[in-house]
Amino acid sequence: MATGWAPPADLSGTRDDAAPYAAKRRALLGTRFPAEALVIPTGGLRVRANDTDYPFRPGSDFFWLTGCRDPDAVLLLLPNPAGEHDTVLYVADRSDRSTPAFYTDRLGELWVGPRPGVRETSEALEIECRPLTELPAALGRLAPGNTRVLRGLDAQVDEAVLTYPGRRAARADAPSRDGELAEALSELRLLKDDYEIARMEEAVAATVRGFTECVVEMPAAARLPNGERWLEGTFWRRARVDGNDVGYGSIVACGHHATTLHWWRDDGPVRPGELALLDMGVESRSLYTADVTRTLPISGAFSDVQRRVYEVVLAAQQAGIDAVRPGAAYLDPHRAAMRVIATALHDWGLLPASVEQSLSEDTKAPGAGVHRRYTLHSTSHMLGLDVHDCAQARDATYRNADLAAGMVLTVEPGLYFQPDDLTVPPELRGIGVRIEDDILVTSDGSRNLSAALPRAVGDIETWMRQHRPV
Repeated sequence: MATGWAPPADLSGTRDDAAPYAAKRRALLGTRFPAEALVIPTGGLRVRANDTDYPFRPGSDFFWLTGCRDPDAVLLLLPNPAGEHDTVLYVADRSDRSTPAFYTDRLGELWVGPRPGVRETSEALEIECRPLTELPAALGRLAPGNTRVLRGLDAQVDEAVLTYPGRRAARADAPSRDGELAEALSELRLLKDDYEIARMEEAVAATVRGFTECVVEMPAAARLPNGERWLEGTFWRRARVDGNDVGYGSIVACGHHATTLHWWRDDGPVRPGELALLDMGVESRSLYTADVTRTLPISGAFSDVQRRVYEVVLAAQQAGIDAVRPGAAYLDPHRAAMRVIATALHDWGLLPASVEQSLSEDTKAPGAGVHRRYTLHSTSHMLGLDVHDCAQARDATYRNADLAAGMVLTVEPGLYFQPDDLTVPPELRGIGVRIEDDILVTSDGSRNLSAALPRAVGDIETWMRQHRPV
C-alpha cells in the first residue's frame, strides 16, 4: 500500500489576499494585551448524527486573525522582549502517502483528498506554522496568570490552560480575563477594513442573484405542497455556487408564516395572492455574509391592503436608513423607524396609547412599547463574518455607542399581524412584512450595499414581471 505512488501533489500556492490584513489585525489585538499570551482556537468538527459531521466552518475570530480554514487549528500570540507578539499557528500536517493516516484515518487524503499542511499554510498565510502535534507542549508552557484563552471552542485547549480569574472576577458582574479577550475581538471587528467591505459586497451581489432566481422559480414553487422548500433550495444553490454557503438558515415564509419571526421550517405552500417574506443571505467564499429581506407578492402584484402595510414598513426602513451616519447613535435608526410604525398604528386605531407614550424608553411608563406587539424586534444589528456580528462587544461600544465609518449594520423594520390577533381588523390578520438592507457607514453618511434589489412597490412589481417565465 505504501509503494508505487507518484510524489504527493504540490499544494503550494500564492499568498492569500487576506494575509496582510490579518497580520495588521493580530498586531492590533496584541496592543490590547501587551506582555500576555493569547490563545485563539478555531474549533473542530461537530457530530451531526452518529459518524457524520456538520460541514466545518472556522471560528469567526480565529479566521479574522489568520484566514486559516482548517479544523482544530489554534493560534498563539506570544509576548516577546520587544514588547510585541510572536505569532505561531498550529495546524494539522498533511496525511499524504508518506503517513499511515493516508490509508487508515477517515480524514486521510485517500478518503477526503489533499489539503494544505504546515508548509503550505505558512506560505499562503505568511504565518509561522507548526504541527498540531506540538500544541500540547506549547500550551503546557503557558502560565495561566499571563494567558488569555478564547474559550468554548475547543475543549482540549480549555482543559490545557487553566482559567485564571484575577481580581476583577471577585465582582459577580465583572467579565473574566478570558471574557475580556472575547470582548476585545468583537470590538475590534466592529470596524471593517477595505478587504472586508469588498468581501461583503461579493456576498450581497450573490444574494441579489439568489433573490432574482427565487422570483423566477415562484410559479414552480406554487405548484408544490411545500413550495417554500423549493425557494429555499433555489437560494441555497446560488449560495453554494457563488459562495461558501448560506450565512444563516434561510427564512422562506409565505402567507401567515411571515408573521413568525424565525420561520425556519420552510415547509409551507406558496399561494398566489399571498406575500412571501424571504430573509436570506449568501456567505461569501471568504465567509462574510449578507443579510437581506424582501417581502414579495407571490402573484406579482400587491393587493390594496398588502400595499398599505408594505408602504408603512418601507417608509419606516427609509427613515432608519436616513438616520445612519457617523456620529449618530447606534439606536437612532431604530428610533426613526419605530416612530414611523407607531404613528401608522396610531392612525389606524390600533395603538392603545399615544405615539409618544408607546415610544417611551422608560419601560415602566404607562403605554411604553405597546407598538412592539406588532413589530417584535429591533431594527438593526451589526453584520460581517457573523450574521449577528460582534456579539461579545460591550454595550458601551455597540448598542449604546455612536456609529463610525466602516461599520456595517442591517436596517430591517417589520410589521407582523398574527392570524389570530383579535386586536386588528380581519383583513390585516396573517400579513407579515419585513424589509432589510445591509448599510455601510461611510465618512459622510451611508451606502446601501444591497440597493440593487428593488424595494418600492412599483419597482418590485416591474422586477417580478421581468423575471417571470413567459
